[in-house]
Amino acid sequence: MLYARANQSAHARLGVVVAKRFAPRAVTRNAVKRAARELFRKSLLPAVDCIVRLSKPVNVKSGPAVTANLKTALRAELMQLLQAAGPQMAGVAQAASLPC
Repeated sequence: MLYARANQSAHARLGVVVAKRFAPRAVTRNAVKRAARELFRKSLLPAVDCIVRLSKPVNVKSGPAVTANLKTALRAELMQLLQAAGPQMAGVAQAASLPC
C-alpha cells in the first residue's frame, strides 16, 4: 500500500512500514525495506512524502526467507504503486530497469 502527498521541502521523502505479522522474518522485512529504498532512490520524484506499508503477508515462516522471486515481485509491485500514485510522480518510469 502506498500513501503519497505533496510536501513543502525541496525533495521527496520515504517512510517504510513492514509489520512483523506480515513478514515474520527479519531477513524478509529488511529485504522489503531495501527494495523500497532502492526504487525510491533511483526514481526522480517531485517533492512528495511517500509511505510504503505492507497490507498482506509476503512470506511465511515455513518457506525460504528471501528469494529472487520475492525481490522481483516486490520491485514490480512498488513500481506499479508509484506509477499509480498520479501524474505528479511520472519520473518513476525511469527506475524500471532495476537489477534483481
